[in-house]
Amino acid sequence: MTHWFHRNPLKATAPVSFNYYGVATTPAAAKVCNDLRLSRTRLLELFTDSSCNPEMMKNASDLYFSLLQGFILSLDNSSQECKLRYIQNFKWTDTLQGQVPSAQQDAVFELVSMGFNVALWYTKYASRLAGKEDITEDEAKDVHRSLKIAAGIFKHLKESHIPKLITPVEKGRDLEARLIDSYIIQCQAEAQEVTIARAIELKHNPGLIAALAYETANFYQKADQTLSSLDPTYAGKWRKYLNLKSCFYMAYAYCYHGQTLLASDKCGEAIRSLQESEKFFSKAEALCKEYGETKGPGTTAKPSGHLFFRKLGSLIKTTLEKCQRENGFIYFQKVPAEAPQLELKANYGLVEPVPFEFPALNAHWTPETLAAFDLTKRPKDDTAKPKPDEEVKPLKEPDIKPQKDSGCQIS
Repeated sequence: MTHWFHRNPLKATAPVSFNYYGVATTPAAAKVCNDLRLSRTRLLELFTDSSCNPEMMKNASDLYFSLLQGFILSLDNSSQECKLRYIQNFKWTDTLQGQVPSAQQDAVFELVSMGFNVALWYTKYASRLAGKEDITEDEAKDVHRSLKIAAGIFKHLKESHIPKLITPVEKGRDLEARLIDSYIIQCQAEAQEVTIARAIELKHNPGLIAALAYETANFYQKADQTLSSLDPTYAGKWRKYLNLKSCFYMAYAYCYHGQTLLASDKCGEAIRSLQESEKFFSKAEALCKEYGETKGPGTTAKPSGHLFFRKLGSLIKTTLEKCQRENGFIYFQKVPAEAPQLELKANYGLVEPVPFEFPALNAHWTPETLAAFDLTKRPKDDTAKPKPDEEVKPLKEPDIKPQKDSGCQIS
């Protein structure tokens, strides 16, 4: 089925020239700086190029990161930090806090900020692909893979690089643990949506579908709770999305659990499970409306109008009617007052992030190239620093709103 995913805006950044006149004292050193400038510019262009695919993104990001590592890694693999780490000031905005930039004179800040944007790109690529009307099986696999890659990048940044920042991460900013964790969990949950759609299409066991839906609902709930202490001005819209998806997949879980109960001749319990499914679906419907009315960063859409949403409502209705009909003719079982406890554990289909590592140091970084940077010749006014009034322009992103849903199945 066609999917709809909420997306926050990409991070924007101030231009960086990497011009260190007088400091880069040899042609080899000047070439590395020029390559850094060109590869950074190219990578930023690809973020908003709707024709960009994962291979293009990986090639461009690997090139830039391999060059940037020369500002961070020591060439002799010692624990001593590179002398160039603090030569350049970098400015980045946040996905939630609009165009208010943070600045740090630290190459690690650039590494994690650009890495964050690469992860966001993979989520946006997955979203565009998942919203297509005629999605193929290979494209569905690309959606699934891209979300797992994004989760892996976010996880690697959180565990291996953000702790190395000298300046502590500001609360509510992208690199803070609460936001990174929410992005990781959301990627896992959305990838599992693709798994669930595949399981439904192939008519897998309702028990497996119910368990996957239940695990996915819990992922969304966990992501929402992780953001609960953030300012609702910034996180309110995102949280509505996470909350409505949690309710939506709880409705799925109770619906398919009801089918499992009916198959086991527990018709009364099946009816109660379907009634609970109806409740969660109604709650999700209300949250869809609230999501559309909530101001804040991110895409604007009416998820309740999408076929993936309407189809579940029809499925719940027909399954409940079938259970009630069977109970009236065959079972005559009492419908319990309490909804069944969902203690479902999926043994298959659960999503784990794809492990990620930054590329190795670019071959152009040699001991001679590094030695050719003479920091004693830096100008006193330090022109590497951006001017205070330098504007960080938002990236003009391609349209990532979901397309009209034709009802085609994602496979």
